[in-house]
Amino acid sequence: MDINERFMQRALQLANNGLGAVSPNPLVGCVIVHDNKIIGEGYHQKFGLAHAEVNAINAVENKDILPFATLYVTLEPCSHFGKTPPCADLIIKNKIQKVVVCNQDPNHLVAGRGILKLQNAGVEVKIDILKSQGEYLNRRFFTFHTKNRPYIILKWAQTSNGYLARSNYNSKWISNQQSRQIVHLWRSQEDAILVGFNTAKVDNPTLTTRFVEGKNPVRVLLDQHLKINPSNQIFQNEAKTIVINSLKNEIIDHIEYVSSDNNPKEIMHLLYQKQIQSIIIEGGSKTLNQFITANLWDEARIFKSNHFFENGINAPQIHGKLKETILIGNDSLDIIENKSN
Repeated sequence: MDINERFMQRALQLANNGLGAVSPNPLVGCVIVHDNKIIGEGYHQKFGLAHAEVNAINAVENKDILPFATLYVTLEPCSHFGKTPPCADLIIKNKIQKVVVCNQDPNHLVAGRGILKLQNAGVEVKIDILKSQGEYLNRRFFTFHTKNRPYIILKWAQTSNGYLARSNYNSKWISNQQSRQIVHLWRSQEDAILVGFNTAKVDNPTLTTRFVEGKNPVRVLLDQHLKINPSNQIFQNEAKTIVINSLKNEIIDHIEYVSSDNNPKEIMHLLYQKQIQSIIIEGGSKTLNQFITANLWDEARIFKSNHFFENGINAPQIHGKLKETILIGNDSLDIIENKSN
């Protein structure tokens, strides 16, 4: 690993600290280096707050050496006014002469303009350092801006003999307590979580992050004929709930009813329009298979338990690249990536 990669690796580590707090912005980390030593670092901590470059520059005690320093940043500095002023302007103002960038920003509001602004001001810019690592870190952001849809994570737990639930749809509990806590952590990291009618009716889930600290995701319910009882926990006011149905468009407090076709592509387009960058599909077999059949998924997270059901509802069959298997007590977790969409 050369020196540029070493400092970019640190910037990527910092960027990941913002997971679950910065959407719809990207995860960004920044490191400022002088004489091969880090003199300032920072990351984008929360949507609406200062960007990574601002935090890193503010962390530098002696601003007089900034013109002789190199700034490493995981994503192209912004060139437009959003919640905060353009970071490219701040870099130019502080006379930083060299900037190393992991990824160009896919957002059409930036898309090379930040790099061009720096170059026009005489700043030396080097790009694509640890490019693939940066794209993976910001896979939600890149998917949203390049595919015009959320990043889609399928999640389920299955028994040792491949069942998702018993024949009466009862699936509580296949995975262990530690696995369920991990799921709540995942919920805090993504923008939304989706279930179908049967899961809402049978499991009566809250779909919150009550086992961990962190924000609750937007809940998305597929209920075409609005048959889920209003007393169901999915309608509690801990989080916004979007009900996709065929009967009405209406907003009542934290519940939004949206009339839409009940197919995965249309649903994801609708959520894209609502600025949802990532979603966990935590439905039952029917809902999961809808997305698998449509090849509309990016990642699957499958818990495999040592529980055994005599019979039941088959877990979905999925084909992709196994990224890793993690042991969680007596459960195992397979992370599978879709390389064909």
